Amino acid sequence: MTPRAGFVWGTPQHFNRFIEESGIACELITPQMLAAPFFRTTLNCLIIPTGFANPAYSNLIFALRASSSRIIRFVENGGNLLVFGAAMDKPDAYDWLPFRVHYAHDCHPRAVRVSESSCSHQIIEDYDASRIECDGTFTSYDALCTGFCGESAVILERTVGKGTIVVTSIHEFPSRSFIQQFCRSGQQVVF
Repeated sequence: MTPRAGFVWGTPQHFNRFIEESGIACELITPQMLAAPFFRTTLNCLIIPTGFANPAYSNLIFALRASSSRIIRFVENGGNLLVFGAAMDKPDAYDWLPFRVHYAHDCHPRAVRVSESSCSHQIIEDYDASRIECDGTFTSYDALCTGFCGESAVILERTVGKGTIVVTSIHEFPSRSFIQQFCRSGQQVVF
């Protein structure tokens, strides 16, 4: 069975095509669909792209907060969640997640190292790790830090129930092998 990813945004993006070209079926989930109690689909993973908290790019933050319990239930039941940078200096941008994450916006290239033992170890393998564009760092968190820029956290992981949440401030598409592995490792769960 082909793995299915839900890409949460208001309109189709290049990221959707990238996911599909990686061999993963991709369904666009708008903020209205995300918050609608009657909307149901079956997914292996849910992807929240960069800029979700910045009103210049999207109104997604309100739908994420309204749908927090639904997103948490999806992960607890075995779906995986991939969340990118908020793209705005808003420390509480991740308050809809089931654990504490505080973020500081600061966009520039960084040297990033990723723990080889983490599920996100492949996330930057298509790039020069000495110059990865990141849109910020995580200043405090209740998760395992698996990606670093110096001493600053840029990738976090946490298992919640049967699923995994990866939060990253890397401002690039993840590698194709990471998308394939991350989506395939999630169970198909009703969202």
